[in-house]
Amino acid sequence: MEIGTKIKRLRLKNGLTQEELGKRTDLSKGFISQLERDMNSPSIETFFTLLEVLGTTPKDFFADDHDVKIVYSTADHMAHIDEIAGYEIEWLIPTSNEKEMEPVYLTLQVKGQFKSFEPSSAETFIYVLEGQLLLKIGIHHYTAAAGDSIYYEASDHHQLINDFDGVSEMIIVTTQSYL
Repeated sequence: MEIGTKIKRLRLKNGLTQEELGKRTDLSKGFISQLERDMNSPSIETFFTLLEVLGTTPKDFFADDHDVKIVYSTADHMAHIDEIAGYEIEWLIPTSNEKEMEPVYLTLQVKGQFKSFEPSSAETFIYVLEGQLLLKIGIHHYTAAAGDSIYYEASDHHQLINDFDGVSEMIIVTTQSYL
């Protein structure tokens, strides 16, 4: 295992420069650079400090990358039906609430409405597969039909409504909210 390569990957994933990681761990930028090129090895104490700053545990750090699930079948999906509001939501990745993006498959029945969301720092992408969708963002209304894409920042109240005489289906991907 190349410890330096894995530390660099985690540093980049966390959006840190070598200098920023050095400041947070009381290490020099030069030491971080040597560590990432496997030219130096940290003490156990330094290693644990690095892992804490990089948001991981020794167990996760040393876990085999091949054990990470990449392909999810329909058997992995989780669904919820709200008959009163007229929608069915299917989480395509069961652990997506722990990740940066949350992809879902949403079906809105005739007159169906997906819940109203509070403003957040999340971003949302929607691809309309079938039907027609009304998106309310604050006081603005937007309509999208099958084949259309929508992309917006969720910085105002927002809601999805079926604006079609039949069923509307869509793929939605949202980023995690940090507000």
